[in-house]
Amino acid sequence: MELWEAGPTGRWEPILAWSLVGRPGFSRHVSSPGAAATHTVGSMSATGAARKRGKPASGAGAGAGAGKLRRKGDSSGDKGKSKGGGKMNEEISSDSETESLVPRRNEEEEAEELEETAQEKKLRLAKLYLEQLKQQEEEKAEAREFEEDQVAGRLKEDVLEQRGRLQKSVAKEIQAPDPADIRILRGHQLSITCLVITPDDLAIFSAAKDCTIIKWSVESGRKLHVIPRAKKGAEGQPSGHSSHVLCMAISSDGKYLASGDRSKLILIWEAQSCQHLYTFTGHRDAVSGLAFRRGTHQLYSTSHDRSVKVWNVAENSYVETLFGHQDAVAALDALSRECCVTAGGRDGTVRVWKIPEESQLVFYGHQGSIDSIQLINEEHMVSGADDGSVALWGLSKKRPLALQREAHGLRGELGLEQPFWVSSVAALLNTDLVATGSHSNSVRLWQCGEGFRQLDLLCDIPLVGFINSLKFSSAGDFLVAGVGQEHRLGRWWRIKEARNSVCIIPLHRAPRPPTAGS
Repeated sequence: MELWEAGPTGRWEPILAWSLVGRPGFSRHVSSPGAAATHTVGSMSATGAARKRGKPASGAGAGAGAGKLRRKGDSSGDKGKSKGGGKMNEEISSDSETESLVPRRNEEEEAEELEETAQEKKLRLAKLYLEQLKQQEEEKAEAREFEEDQVAGRLKEDVLEQRGRLQKSVAKEIQAPDPADIRILRGHQLSITCLVITPDDLAIFSAAKDCTIIKWSVESGRKLHVIPRAKKGAEGQPSGHSSHVLCMAISSDGKYLASGDRSKLILIWEAQSCQHLYTFTGHRDAVSGLAFRRGTHQLYSTSHDRSVKVWNVAENSYVETLFGHQDAVAALDALSRECCVTAGGRDGTVRVWKIPEESQLVFYGHQGSIDSIQLINEEHMVSGADDGSVALWGLSKKRPLALQREAHGLRGELGLEQPFWVSSVAALLNTDLVATGSHSNSVRLWQCGEGFRQLDLLCDIPLVGFINSLKFSSAGDFLVAGVGQEHRLGRWWRIKEARNSVCIIPLHRAPRPPTAGS
């Protein structure tokens, strides 16, 4: 083994064995070059063994040799490190390649998973679509059933209405009106005797003992038109009534207004403009009742002359006269059928007149003068009398289906009590709601029982004076009362505290309870 060291010139020169003697760390004497070489080799081998054992070799020579070797090894180590670094770089790069392959595999797996998810999604969407179709079909089936039920209900209502037996239940929904909500329209100088509401519920016509007719706006309460009193014998004056107006009627299309007075006259007006069109004469006493047949311009009239007359307003013609009552007739009403009903006053009968057959049905039940009557539907009606009773009638029976005596209570001193007269009645068409008026300081609302066999009081609406006329709006959202200080047919006594006025009473319905599942 040869040892080398850097010479003065910077070149590597071999180290002789005996030249190591005397150098620091070599205290042992080397006798010959061979021994020195042997010793050096032994030292190197010891150093190598120590390195193998992981312990440093003892001795200066070992340290020096180790240092030189370390320097040479360092340089080689640096090369090794660079090589190792290269290998590490190569390993890192190979790792990065491996890592780059992993995402590719993951992407492939994800792609496969996505393909599976898409298929599953398609399957799920297909199932969802089928469920939606099924739900839609069920909803359509329910809607069809509901429509069929509604159509069946409407057909049933139409059949019942045609048969005159329709009775919608609305009375139980009506809330007691607040007196503060009642609107009072004042314009007549004397007692209101009658009133009508236009079919569209936008206007009210009222007439009074002052011989005037006023058209009111329901929304604003203002006067839209006033038909003044006509002076007898005065030329150039606008046409009007010269005596108490006792009754009025308006056609179902809102075109014609008819009014009758104590002078035996029936005046026909254009309802929109209040322009006078015709005058019908023929009655021999005061005209007390008027009604248009619904859907036509056929007019029925009755009078204190005990007759019923038929007119054709569109053709300005008289048709026929019917007789039968034994006393002055007080009121009349009609609906769609070619017939009318009358309240016979003191003869104590209610009569149904069949115009084509020229026949009549006679009904008995009240003990006093029957002063008011109104049809509820084609087969049932309500009437009021001065004996204080209110009666419900059906055309199939000659006696009342229900009779409410002392409907507005009693008046007078103890032991001398007399019932309050029922001066007016009204019915909301094809329903179970009825209103009655008297001079008992209140209007009363009633509910007709099933089959019109019972009459139950709902509430009292405070109004002071004679309630001479009552009318429900077509929609049933308000009731109009004509109030006067005197009864419409006479002057038996006077209520000074009363105000001659038209009162609009709002009718609010209670909200229906929610149905199950809503």
